[in-house]
Amino acid sequence: MGDITAQFADIVGSHNLLTGDAIPEDYWHDEVLTTAPQKPGYLARPASAEEVAQLLKVATEQQLPVTARGSGSGLSGAAVPVEGGLVISFERMNKVLEVDTTNQVAVVQPGITLLELDAATADTGLRYMVHPGELSSSVGGNVGTNAGGMRAVKYGVARHNVLGLQAVLATGEIIRTGGKIAKVSAGYDLTQLIVGSEGTLALATEVIVKLHPRLDHSATVLAPFADFDQVMVAVPKILASGLIPYIVEYIDNMTMAALVHTQNLELGIPDKIRDNCQAYLVVALENLTPERLDEDVEKAGELMAELGAIDVYVLEGGSARKLIEARENAFWTLKAMGADDLIDTVVPRGAMPKFLAGARSLATEAGGAAVGCGHAGDGNVHLAIFCKDHDKKKKLMTDIFALAMELGGAISGEHGLGRAKSPYYLKLEDPAKVDLMRRIKQSFDPAGILNPGVLFAARDA
Repeated sequence: MGDITAQFADIVGSHNLLTGDAIPEDYWHDEVLTTAPQKPGYLARPASAEEVAQLLKVATEQQLPVTARGSGSGLSGAAVPVEGGLVISFERMNKVLEVDTTNQVAVVQPGITLLELDAATADTGLRYMVHPGELSSSVGGNVGTNAGGMRAVKYGVARHNVLGLQAVLATGEIIRTGGKIAKVSAGYDLTQLIVGSEGTLALATEVIVKLHPRLDHSATVLAPFADFDQVMVAVPKILASGLIPYIVEYIDNMTMAALVHTQNLELGIPDKIRDNCQAYLVVALENLTPERLDEDVEKAGELMAELGAIDVYVLEGGSARKLIEARENAFWTLKAMGADDLIDTVVPRGAMPKFLAGARSLATEAGGAAVGCGHAGDGNVHLAIFCKDHDKKKKLMTDIFALAMELGGAISGEHGLGRAKSPYYLKLEDPAKVDLMRRIKQSFDPAGILNPGVLFAARDA
């Protein structure tokens, strides 16, 4: 241990290396509800790709497990380290290296947070549009989990917004993939293979992200529906109407009540309507001019009324912002309510009514509940699972994931599998696909040091 400590200290400097009990507990975990924290043996804070490469070389030689960490805001346990292993924290690699307005891209280091990147691009009229709800999350974390968020219905997920990478392999080799280019058809797309790999293939040390124009005028249309299925039926019709919303969310009545109470929301909805509402549809629109925005808002309101909304409310300025912020904070609200687990399954948009009805029925049969909200525009369902019995909860989660896959969906839409969901994935996914992924992992990381236990977890859920 002393020899490894000395090698790591030589690489990053003794003041950027912590060991054993000196490592703060915040580095032992992320925000996952179900995976226990684990104390790493080493915490290194590199300042460059070259330092990352040297750290990984030593780790490979010593067969030491490595976990990459951005802001630690993940919800699936991908940033929970291996006991005694090495955590590489990118908190010092947090710079914007370039904002290229001609090509509408930014080149950034992985440790920069979304809030910092947004501030750095504010004067350019451009912005990075992947916002998974937690603005303290890092761009490197976005890359690792293929993060999405509410704006994905218009702007896509990280995979659609990451054009290139500098990445370090477990062997210490530094590679570059993609670039400031919109398309490439030359060999395998290594950029997209690394995006969403949750730190199991390579560690990103630079990221080229796509920037989009900032549209200064926005409004949010909130529509309560008496029947949950009406919301799900309304979504594809709204998206096919010619409107281009940047947010299309559903919030069930229980979750909305919790958000209103905990976030002190004033939405102007009469008690009678709230009492007769099963779910809400939130549609946010943006445009270059207030006149065009007004036209879109009017059209959206008329359409939702035609589709069965009890009423339609137009929120602007502070009230709209507070509702969106409350929706982004839904995880914390549901956690405070005592949620036992969280899932972010994704299904084809047209399958959402069947999936949600099935998930709620399965939860009731298990003696629990499944409540929440989700990105209705892209079929990404966020459900808080309330089920105290471990075995019943495990079966319920398995059944819900299986239902999503039967309907053509996947276990995770944006949080990733991490340590928490990998066992379910291995149980339900096609073994041939898993074996192929193992071979890819072996090619990138022959010693198997990068985030072992993620994607290919050995232990049961």
